[in-house]
Amino acid sequence: MKALLITFAVFLQFTLHAQVLGCTDPLSNNYNPQATVNNGTCSYGPSSVAPVSSVNLPDAVNETSGLVKWEERLLTHNDNTDLKLYSLDSISGAVVQTFTVTGTSNTDWEEVAQDGQYIYIGDFGNNGNGNRTNLRIIRVSKEELLSGDLQANSIHFSYSNQTNFTATGGNNTDFDCEAFIISNDSIYLFTKQWVSKKTSVYALPKTPGTHVAQFKTTFDISGLITGATYQEDKKLVVLTGYSTLLQPFFYLLYDFSGHSFFGGNKRKISMSSMGFHQVEGIATSNGLDYFASNENFVRAPLINVSQKLHKFDLRPYLQEYLENLPLATSHNDIRNRIRVYPNPAGDHLYIEIEPSLVGIQYSFIDMNGRNAQSGILNSERNRLDIGRLQSGVYVIKVSEFPDYSYRLVKRD
Repeated sequence: MKALLITFAVFLQFTLHAQVLGCTDPLSNNYNPQATVNNGTCSYGPSSVAPVSSVNLPDAVNETSGLVKWEERLLTHNDNTDLKLYSLDSISGAVVQTFTVTGTSNTDWEEVAQDGQYIYIGDFGNNGNGNRTNLRIIRVSKEELLSGDLQANSIHFSYSNQTNFTATGGNNTDFDCEAFIISNDSIYLFTKQWVSKKTSVYALPKTPGTHVAQFKTTFDISGLITGATYQEDKKLVVLTGYSTLLQPFFYLLYDFSGHSFFGGNKRKISMSSMGFHQVEGIATSNGLDYFASNENFVRAPLINVSQKLHKFDLRPYLQEYLENLPLATSHNDIRNRIRVYPNPAGDHLYIEIEPSLVGIQYSFIDMNGRNAQSGILNSERNRLDIGRLQSGVYVIKVSEFPDYSYRLVKRD
């Protein structure tokens, strides 16, 4: 019993020592290089990004309201009564193909999303009076969409905390929605709150039927959310929206746990040189290059912004995070027993291991698959001299655990 208690005490001491809460993002104002667990406290200064390119869209999609990147297709739709999905050329913005979604209607299509099998269309725009009782998400099989022989299904829902359905008048409700994402088993809504300028997250099943969207959390976004894109394996959500003065922005949510989207890093980035652009669609396939689309916006006689497709490069904000994601996520047991810091690293690196792992061998593998440095971890806390390694990305591997990989960025 005494030996068991000692073993448990050593394990507990290591666990407590290994888990240091704090800001883990090197790009933040308050980065803590000793932190191993992101507690969502990272803060950032004002940032802006200009589009790499912008092209006019045809009149057929002058009310483009959603965007999704499906393989080589870039799909959008209008938020009027139009029942078509439009496939756009990502360079010229031209419509190259149309798909008609039969067997349904368009009350107010505001967003489009996808999983491996289906396209989902959010018919849940609710800014007219805030009292719609026919909110739904239309689900269409990708295979059937391509064949032209399709049957659209509907996922009907109501908000769990909406009890008052009195008409509010135009743009005067917190129960409007123009953004949602699809996970492995659920749909997550991000509301467009005209009154509070916040967004609330709701969850509901992604199967046809009638459901209650369960309230999860609210976050002060200081703007109106109009679109979302999600990469579940990367723990990355990017929202888009605009201020009350139509200044569009991105809102980056990353390095969160599970589906606690606002529990990790939260960074707002303005889109520069895009005043009065009503950006409503956003899409990406790699988490670095983003497409965004804006509706035609006219306020005569001074403002007339045509519908456009923009491309943005968010590498300065997200590349380091994406490069440092663990390569293997199914071996959390060994990951909790090894701590590597700082990352990115300079000339020295620390690897801490629990007592039972002392004596294991480590290797640094470069991007060409070559062993750039190796050695033995002789103690619980190992200080490694990596000054001779060239700057770049390396994969750290350890003996006895061939599936364990840790991606490290080496800087000069």
